[in-house]
Amino acid sequence: MKITGAVLDTAGLPQPFAESRPAEIRQLELAEPGPGEVLVKMESAGLCHSDLSVVNGARPRKVPLVLGHEAAGRVAMLGAGVDDLAVGQLVTMTFLPRCEECAACATAGRMPCSVGTASNGAGTLLEGAVRISDHGRTVFHHNGVSGFASHAVVDRRTVVPVDNDVPPDVAALLGCAVLTGGGAVLNVAKPGPGDSIAVIGLGGVGMAAILVAASLEQVRVIGVDVEPRKLGIAKELGAHEVYTPDQMAELGIRASHTVEAAGNPSALELAFSATQPGGRTVTVGLPNPKAEITLSPLTITAETRSLIGSYLGSSVPSRDIPRYVDLWRAGRLPVEKLISSHIRLQDLNTAFDELATGSVLRQMISFE
Repeated sequence: MKITGAVLDTAGLPQPFAESRPAEIRQLELAEPGPGEVLVKMESAGLCHSDLSVVNGARPRKVPLVLGHEAAGRVAMLGAGVDDLAVGQLVTMTFLPRCEECAACATAGRMPCSVGTASNGAGTLLEGAVRISDHGRTVFHHNGVSGFASHAVVDRRTVVPVDNDVPPDVAALLGCAVLTGGGAVLNVAKPGPGDSIAVIGLGGVGMAAILVAASLEQVRVIGVDVEPRKLGIAKELGAHEVYTPDQMAELGIRASHTVEAAGNPSALELAFSATQPGGRTVTVGLPNPKAEITLSPLTITAETRSLIGSYLGSSVPSRDIPRYVDLWRAGRLPVEKLISSHIRLQDLNTAFDELATGSVLRQMISFE
């Protein structure tokens, strides 16, 4: 079938992207879903900093590819063997499918699926297939999703069904921003009553961490960012205290646990230094592969602290997304507040420029 999608042919083009136009909107061919796969008609997709990292070349991916990994839509066709979904059902996509068979999948989310990680790097679906082409030329999948398109074929294990009362833009955010930021809080940091948790880096993922942390009882939530405007938003989302990094360092503010969501070495160093003895420093940011940090090993030992990496919030999507839906339905997780604007697919390059400035949280593409 013919679809419309945002294709990245060349990574690392210069800014402004509105002029260099790395994302080209064009017609493509999409094959029908194979066994164990699903055709989804897209309804909403969010621009995540991980998308920007692919566009600017910081995270190398095979090109050409159809961008986008945070998305939700409705099932349009089922491949052979998929009998637990229905046509018309709303589903949210997750950017790391779980094969449910490898040793990593047996860790209850602590480790990312090794098969899914390999297929993401190869630009294929989970079983190695590529379903997108452009006049006979292979076009790769972005993290098994390629959500910046009118339709996508995905592996069944990439999608989680969501009830119809959940708006598509909320459903999309649950599959990346909330899974990643919220999971870092609930699955890794695990603050309890009387604890405090500081989130450093208040983009979409960091703000999602603030939202989820604020849903917990008797946990003091601290937001940290260089942008004063974002500190105000964090307060609106439930943070009890907010600081710039300089203020946090000058005042000696420390928390029981910290979550670093900036993807910046200095942010991770700050997060570690701001963690109290016995606490956990959780990092979900994705820095440049060449980035390095300086830490004192003695501090880890003498203060019995942990530095823990968390990919996709150490989540099991089929387990965790329903939990976030329940919190949203109860009014305790107002995910809509993460949305900066709704845009068209044709606005993508300008939206990447806005994302690069750090002035927006989540710009959501609406598909008609």
